[in-house]
Amino acid sequence: MTTLDNYVAPTSLEQAVEQLQELGEVTILAGGTDLMPQSHAGRVKFKRTLMNIRRIPELRGISLEDGAIRIGALTTISELMEHPLIRSRLPLLAEAGDHFASAQIRNAATVGGNICNASPAGDTLVPLMALGAQVELCSKPDDTLFCRSMPLPEFFVSPGRTRLAEAELLGAVRVPLPPEGFTARFHKFGTRPALDISAISIAIGGVLSNGVFSDVRVAFGAVAPTPLRGAATEQALEGRRLDEAAIAAAAQAAHDEVHPISDVRASAWYRKEMIRNMTKRILEDVAANH
Repeated sequence: MTTLDNYVAPTSLEQAVEQLQELGEVTILAGGTDLMPQSHAGRVKFKRTLMNIRRIPELRGISLEDGAIRIGALTTISELMEHPLIRSRLPLLAEAGDHFASAQIRNAATVGGNICNASPAGDTLVPLMALGAQVELCSKPDDTLFCRSMPLPEFFVSPGRTRLAEAELLGAVRVPLPPEGFTARFHKFGTRPALDISAISIAIGGVLSNGVFSDVRVAFGAVAPTPLRGAATEQALEGRRLDEAAIAAAAQAAHDEVHPISDVRASAWYRKEMIRNMTKRILEDVAANH
């Protein structure tokens, strides 16, 4: 077991990325709701330095900036659900938060932690993908604070692995304001949907105008090594009337483009069938209510 030799608690984003550059191998602590259970189970080992980032003000807050909503990495799930900007402009995220663990966990778990944990079943990842979110990755490679953006689907490499560099810190996630008339649905299926890890999750959004569905975004969770955008399902829907034939074609496309595994939560066959059925049900609900 690695011995913890150092503990740091930076009070600014710039100080944090400087320390990441200087110290090398660092374990980041935010809410701890993923890190602590995984470390106790032996799945994660602390590196020699533990960095507590909870005192960094730049990682907090939700604000509207340049046509996008910036959500600080330290935003808790409870804060996400309750914030008026999220509830009015990104209701899909508020809805997804209601399916995230228990109230006690939501009060501590952070959006940044859920993203960096990189679980294929991460509860905020699927709705964020369907909303076109980008991550903001901060570092200080040459004495200047630098933040680069990356579309969220590109951030994930495999279960538990991301493209976050060793000396980078996730500062925020930015979500572009959805177009006028945008409507979206999120569904998570599990034995106890709010408390269990999902067997599948799905988010579908788009603009339905005069019966035609456009600007379609689809994302799936727990059906591949990483959460993913449903490109084939989007293509089956884009610019089409949301009628029975289009819904059936989209449900089949969703079934065919996911590649789940069998595990203790569900078989691969069952997951694919659930994706087909839930895609159909969500689209029928959208069509019936607009």
